[in-house]
Amino acid sequence: MSSFELLGIGNPIMDFIARVDDAFLRANVPGDIGGMVLVDDSDIERLLGRLGGAAAQAPGGSAANAVLGATKLGLRTTFVGMTGTDKTGEDYRTNFTAAGGDGTRFKRTNLPHGRCLSMVTADGQRTMRTHLGAAMTLSPDQISVDDFRGAMHAHIEGYLLFNPALAEKVAATARAAGCTISLELSSFEVVNVARDWILAQLKQGVDVVFANEDEAKALFQKDAGYDDYARHIAAFGGIAAVKIGKDGAWVAKGAELHRIAPVKVNHVADTTGAGDAWAGGFLYAWLRGKSLASAGALGSALGAECVQHLGASIPEAHWPRLQALAASLK
Repeated sequence: MSSFELLGIGNPIMDFIARVDDAFLRANVPGDIGGMVLVDDSDIERLLGRLGGAAAQAPGGSAANAVLGATKLGLRTTFVGMTGTDKTGEDYRTNFTAAGGDGTRFKRTNLPHGRCLSMVTADGQRTMRTHLGAAMTLSPDQISVDDFRGAMHAHIEGYLLFNPALAEKVAATARAAGCTISLELSSFEVVNVARDWILAQLKQGVDVVFANEDEAKALFQKDAGYDDYARHIAAFGGIAAVKIGKDGAWVAKGAELHRIAPVKVNHVADTTGAGDAWAGGFLYAWLRGKSLASAGALGSALGAECVQHLGASIPEAHWPRLQALAASLK
């Protein structure tokens, strides 16, 4: 039996989430309202000080969000990523292990841990300011087969593709260690930068690809139906999961094609991390041998739960119901 069913690799970023009004943004946040801007760590510190402790803290990062969701459902998990040696880095590692994940494969460097401050207004709009900090210093020569040893499956975050040499080393090393792999495309900007690399990886063999409609369009550089995007990705030989937000998803493998129905919600509080939650649910079910339709249904359930709460973390009170759903799937 593998030591770990799922290993995530990506940028471990600590999220700070706060509800604010437009007046706070105009007075304290240079630049446009909405979107994400990279800033210095001192800028994050200044904004947190202005918020006066009003920001909730939760571990984040695309791959980490997915892995934490799968961990809460019961998978044996671990994570590879660069963390800081400051208090935020210590808190990140502690939170990951408290959720049930293994923290022994985190790497450390004497730099501030990566932080993202997400300021959410009443209309649900997010203005994010991010300092990648320690996370961005992970280099190819720090990746080895030992990082992946004993893991069944490696889930790779698309944001690593901004560093092509690192992405190549991660994918090659995961395969050398005998892992199956999944790739979360993460954003259309990632695809625009790394399209040739992604297509080369698909030809080499990727077991699961997660994409949304914008990412799939950027990958194939043409308009098509979402089911067609799923078929095109699956034609490379793996599983394709094309997520279309509130409209559900399409999942394809070979001749199989499944329309995954969305789970309706009454109120969307924040879409942060919803796609990651979807991937976490899917990976749990797939790695436990459930059908593709069931894996998609569990992904939809986690994604729908995520959007009803502030930030990417689903509150503890909701996990027993989600765990029961996961256990009931065939």
